[in-house]
Amino acid sequence: MTETTEAPVAAQTAETKTPSPTTETAVVTPAENGHADEKSAAAVVATEATEEQQATNGGATADEKAKAEEKKEDPPKEMRAVVLTGFGGFKNVKILKKPEPSPQAGEVLIRVKACGLNFQDLMVRLGAIDSPPKTPTILGFECAGEIEAVGEEVEGFKVGDRVVALPEFRAWSELVAVPTKYCYHIPEEMTYQDAAAIVMNYLVAYILIFDLVSLREGKSLLLHSVGGGVGQAIVQLVRTVPNVTIFGVCSKQKHEALAATGLIDHLIDRTDYVNEVRKITTEGVDIVMDCLCGEECNRGYGLLKPMGKYILYGSSNVVTGETKSFFSVARSWWQVDKVSPIKLFEENKSLAGFNLRHLLYQQDGSEYVRSTVDKIFGLWKDGKIKPVVDSAWALEDVAEAMQKMHDRKNIGKLVLDPSLEPKPKPATPAKSKSKKQASEDKGGKKEKDDEKKGGENGEEKKEGEDGAAASGGEEAKTNGATDGEAAAPAQVNGDDGGEKKEQAATNGEATESEKKESS
Repeated sequence: MTETTEAPVAAQTAETKTPSPTTETAVVTPAENGHADEKSAAAVVATEATEEQQATNGGATADEKAKAEEKKEDPPKEMRAVVLTGFGGFKNVKILKKPEPSPQAGEVLIRVKACGLNFQDLMVRLGAIDSPPKTPTILGFECAGEIEAVGEEVEGFKVGDRVVALPEFRAWSELVAVPTKYCYHIPEEMTYQDAAAIVMNYLVAYILIFDLVSLREGKSLLLHSVGGGVGQAIVQLVRTVPNVTIFGVCSKQKHEALAATGLIDHLIDRTDYVNEVRKITTEGVDIVMDCLCGEECNRGYGLLKPMGKYILYGSSNVVTGETKSFFSVARSWWQVDKVSPIKLFEENKSLAGFNLRHLLYQQDGSEYVRSTVDKIFGLWKDGKIKPVVDSAWALEDVAEAMQKMHDRKNIGKLVLDPSLEPKPKPATPAKSKSKKQASEDKGGKKEKDDEKKGGENGEEKKEGEDGAAASGGEEAKTNGATDGEAAAPAQVNGDDGGEKKEQAATNGEATESEKKESS
């Protein structure tokens, strides 16, 4: 009896274990029956406390989850941009997805509608400028669009303003953040393409003509690359001064189109322009505007009259191929004669140079540039100048646009428009099969060959790769026919069907007997 009565107690005692962390309960044994009421009450209180704690913890977890979800940042928005992945050929200019920028203090975020293409961009691609940027980098110095966001400490600009900007790189993208000192409001009537075509080109032309040269009536001027964007801007600004003779130098293929404008007095082929100018005027010219550099510096300087002025504002002769050539750079500069101040003093000639990029970004000429842009827009409103746009291109076609400028085939400005669809690419010809594929097809290892053989052998189906490859000639045909009969559904009527059933039964009996023997 003692063992019988103690066994349940021991079992109950064994069951009295530490409650699980999730649920606290009190187990009352017979030995503790005297204090059962007190412990039961304590257990109820403990259970309620535990449930309350669990509810509290559960609520905190839900709050934390909610906060975590709120803190979850959306994936960064992306934009298309023309990215230079390395210096060299056109293959390094690619359209990539980049994170959308945010305007910092003193900046505005511009939704780009049009971008300007300049010869300076070709030099950047080659790495042929001083202090080239680190790659990868977004290309472009000129864009026009609408302000989409404004950073702190910005005055004079607001969301929705139509502007044109001259950032140092990053202009060829769908969005660009630009400091306000490089942004300019454009007239309401001006299109975005015209804005992208007018600012940089006419800014350079205006400073050359009216600030460096101080062009006056009755002067003569020799202008290289007269068909380019800056060349056309110079011609139009020169025509605001009466009785000025323009000698325009360019490739012969552009002469007919430029002659139709009636703005250029003498169009001369660039191959032998020195002798052509001497035939027209033995005295020479008053002004030479050179954007080529190299040996053209010496030729141009030799054409100057006494009191003449030579202006260098570019070095496009450095760009001779798709990749950077240190030889072409060195040759371009070593071809220039060293002119001392004494020689200038003796010959009564002047030399001057102009680099807008240095003036704007390195020499803090932003206020001077802004006042000049205002004058240019005033001339545009008065109808005295009108930008010439050669063509507009999609961002995806930027390499083709750069090639056209590289070949000097454009007349006027080349513009990139992010909203344009790219030109359709030629279809890629179908690739011929490799030898390996041909051998596999011949050996019958591909499923496609089964379908072809099915048409010849009465819709045969291959059950394995060994059949057709291991057999040939009449044996392959016989096996193929046998396989075809075996694979066909049992839809044959008459004796054939009976024979198949008997064969199946025979096979079945044989199988059973074999099983018995093996067992």
